[in-house]
Amino acid sequence: MIRQLPVWVLAGSVMLALNAGFINSVALLSFANNAVSHVTGTATIAADALVSGRSEVLFHTASILLSFVIGAIISGIIVGNEALQLGRRYGLALTIEAFLLFFAWYAFRTDHMSAEWLASAACGLQNAMVATYSGSVIRTTHLTGIVSDIGSALGNFFAGRGLLRQQLLLQLSIFLAFIMGAAAGTLGFQQLGYDAVLINGIWVALVSVGYAVVLLRSVRT
Repeated sequence: MIRQLPVWVLAGSVMLALNAGFINSVALLSFANNAVSHVTGTATIAADALVSGRSEVLFHTASILLSFVIGAIISGIIVGNEALQLGRRYGLALTIEAFLLFFAWYAFRTDHMSAEWLASAACGLQNAMVATYSGSVIRTTHLTGIVSDIGSALGNFFAGRGLLRQQLLLQLSIFLAFIMGAAAGTLGFQQLGYDAVLINGIWVALVSVGYAVVLLRSVRT
């Protein structure tokens, strides 16, 4: 239960949700038309491909799923505990994510299927990197849990059990940021094509630098 929401938590969650919405939009508009920021739809497509015997589709979608898992594993190795806490190695994790997105940009430009694997790994890393804060689950690459939590919070409020304002603020901010990121991704793809993925890599690199600055200031104080 979030009683007080630090600015760095809110800002970081919003910036990462923007990134996820952006790259997922570009991936959906790409040559392969697959989502990379979440796995539910991809798993469904993989299951359908398995039943219908479409081996090529099965291989590609299963590879996207595996890439997401690999990204999450990398996050687990680097960051460790899921609880969000200033001082953990988020900067290193974000730097690796930025490089994955830069490699994805190159692969997208060459229409290579590894583009979506790399983008999915970046999203898996990001999603696993930030898991919980003060008892609240934080997911920045998909909206299912966020929307469910928003609905639950509003339901409790309507039932007269009070409103967790800080928690709702965080969830609504992530929701809106993802939508805005997806819209920006569509516009970016229309104007820049696959070069829009460069924006993702630069954006995550800037988030990494921002975290380093926050960490340095906290050490000095």
